[in-house]
Amino acid sequence: MPDSTTSAKSAVLAANEAFYSAFRNGDYQTMQTLWSDRHEITVYHPGWPGIMAREEVMESWYQILRVGRPPNVQALDPNVILNGTTAMVTCTENLGEMRMVATNTFVEEAGAWKLIGHQAQHMPDP
Repeated sequence: MPDSTTSAKSAVLAANEAFYSAFRNGDYQTMQTLWSDRHEITVYHPGWPGIMAREEVMESWYQILRVGRPPNVQALDPNVILNGTTAMVTCTENLGEMRMVATNTFVEEAGAWKLIGHQAQHMPDP
């Protein structure tokens, strides 16, 4: 029987994968449900200034998912750091020929893990 930490980490990884699935599939409606509506949120898209506040963060996702063309992004080697009701996932985003390093921060909200932060940047050249 898995302990509560293992179960929580598995739930965070599932939420992280749901985020990347919505991202890949241009699923704006799901993307909206994955982000907290009770806590402050922020996003740092590569090449964009930092964005704060739910309305602005969701507008940025709308621009990426509906106006633009969503990338075929895959999260590789996700690692969860769990600290009570807050969790951070670090991973490499594979976009075909390009790789990004990303950090996704989640908070437990009403029994679900919700995003409060996403930051991605280009991997440094080896």
